[in-house]
Amino acid sequence: MGRRCSDRKLAGRAGFQQSKRLKETDLNLNSESEANRRLNRLHRFNSARREYRNLSLHLASPMNITGLHHVTAIASNPQRNLDFYAELLGLRLVKRTVNFDDPGSYHFYFGDAVGSPGTILTFFPWPGSRRGIHGSGEVSATAFTIPMGSAGYWLERLKLYQVSDERVPKRLGEDVLRFADPDGMPIELIESTPSDGAVPWGEGPVPAEYSIRGLHSVSARLQSSEETAKLLTEVFGYRWAQESGNRVRFVALAGGGIGKFLDLISARDVQPGRVAAGSVHHIAFRVSNDEEQIAWRKKLVGLGYQVSPIMDRTYFHSIYFREPGGVLFELATDPPGFTQDEAVDELGANLRLPPWMEQARPEIEKTLPKITVPKKATCEST
Repeated sequence: MGRRCSDRKLAGRAGFQQSKRLKETDLNLNSESEANRRLNRLHRFNSARREYRNLSLHLASPMNITGLHHVTAIASNPQRNLDFYAELLGLRLVKRTVNFDDPGSYHFYFGDAVGSPGTILTFFPWPGSRRGIHGSGEVSATAFTIPMGSAGYWLERLKLYQVSDERVPKRLGEDVLRFADPDGMPIELIESTPSDGAVPWGEGPVPAEYSIRGLHSVSARLQSSEETAKLLTEVFGYRWAQESGNRVRFVALAGGGIGKFLDLISARDVQPGRVAAGSVHHIAFRVSNDEEQIAWRKKLVGLGYQVSPIMDRTYFHSIYFREPGGVLFELATDPPGFTQDEAVDELGANLRLPPWMEQARPEIEKTLPKITVPKKATCEST
């Protein structure tokens, strides 16, 4: 066993950030400026004449969505998936568990040093899965934030690992690197000012000054985006931010700045995609606690959405529904978090199972494909 990283600094910083987020949430719940009240009245008065991008000027609900919690995708080969995201991209393997609905397969969680909400990309790696077909009604790209000025480093790193990349023209004022993972899933690295909410994985293979700092955004390609835009602005509390061509960007009003953007791409003539390996399975948004989630479920059901029961995912609690454009949305609670069953310095080091599966651990471990965790993917492997 190699050296272990100290969790004191990481845990301390994580605790400070959690405290900071709670205070910000309290302010959002309990304060309302006169200017915002005037804006709300103005919005109601003129709403019939506004274009959908201006619908976002309404007064934010006390239950604002604070941004992305995680993105979950499908892969075909667990070892290849681990190597790409932990070794090449330098993400920490935050949790190694199983798909609770299919315990014969893994569920990998990648993220920052402490598994902060808004930094997490997860995978169901199903060996032998056929590749998906990209189209409308699905996520067309998952984007991470990288520090300003770090694109050159990433271009060289991708070249070193023989990954074809494309440096696209500035998009909405930002530099974007675009490439695909081994299953063809589009990934983007976007130069942007990092949020303090993301804790760089300093023990990983990528130097901290260049490391990924959480989710930047997801882009959803839809045949019709108007109703989804209304869901984001009138229900979730997002606001219109900017647009270019057929791309419209929305931003979460509240939260710490990680994963705060969502882009809608109108693609009326694009055929629906087929979700499989290389596809995003669902997008998860952050809610602060169980009480808010219960209220959200009641609200969404009242709006006519078919919403799942609340599901215990051990590290968060979830509800799911299909948004008007066809993408599967999840609302996930920030607590309990990924240190529910592991200390910070042990995250990802061992296979974790929910309590109701522990009795079947020997059978599950025999069924799961054999993997080798890449060096520097966890504290235990550094």
